[in-house]
Amino acid sequence: MFDLQGKTALVTGAGSGIGAAIAQLFARRGAAVAVADRDAAAAGRVATGILEAGGTAAAYTCDVSDAASVDALFRAVTAATSRLDILVNNAGIAHVGTIETTTPEDLDRVYRVNVVGVYLCARAAVPIMLRQGKGVILNMASLASLVGIPDRFAYSMSKGAVLTMTRSIAVDYVKRGIRCNCICPARIHTPFVDGYLAANYPGKEPEMIKALSEYQPIGRMGQPDEVASLALYLCSDESAFVTGAAYPLNGGVQAV
Repeated sequence: MFDLQGKTALVTGAGSGIGAAIAQLFARRGAAVAVADRDAAAAGRVATGILEAGGTAAAYTCDVSDAASVDALFRAVTAATSRLDILVNNAGIAHVGTIETTTPEDLDRVYRVNVVGVYLCARAAVPIMLRQGKGVILNMASLASLVGIPDRFAYSMSKGAVLTMTRSIAVDYVKRGIRCNCICPARIHTPFVDGYLAANYPGKEPEMIKALSEYQPIGRMGQPDEVASLALYLCSDESAFVTGAAYPLNGGVQAV
């Protein structure tokens, strides 16, 4: 089950955290993985690790908020592999603040990466997948697209858009061989979280880790590998009957 042999998968934001875990797992399952990230060195490290483990991967640099950069990425990937079976739109940024503290510049920055980035990559992938007659797009939404979370105005806005884009793509292409779903994680413990806490709560990191963990009734944050496992299912042929779905991965947040 969950065999990706012969498939090409492009994962954005794959230089660390959730994206890296997805790229690594997909490679272990046989996919040729295009590891894309704005940070060229980070993408290179992940791709090198996959190659050293016996997998197939190549690193690409891309700013998903820039149309020219996205077009160049997809040209390069299809030139190297001739096909694209899976697109994982994982690249994204966070923002903390209410509507009062969110500046127009803040909103635009989050929108450009989290919303326009998904749009540009999906827009580039769809014609390729239509020519092939099939394909899978997986978007990374968030718990914030399903419930209200304090101080996450811009981020919630962006992830709500990702959720509705997912459903729109699924409906538009359900008869044409393209499936589109999204994952809605709660807090996942990644290097980004550690860096964010160090920058914004210096000296209070253990206290904040405890608070972030306890937000989930299960008592901890999720792990990138757990998100990757769900991504593998949704991008494999075992989920062939699943499209337009938003999968919660939240340690029981919505159960209480």
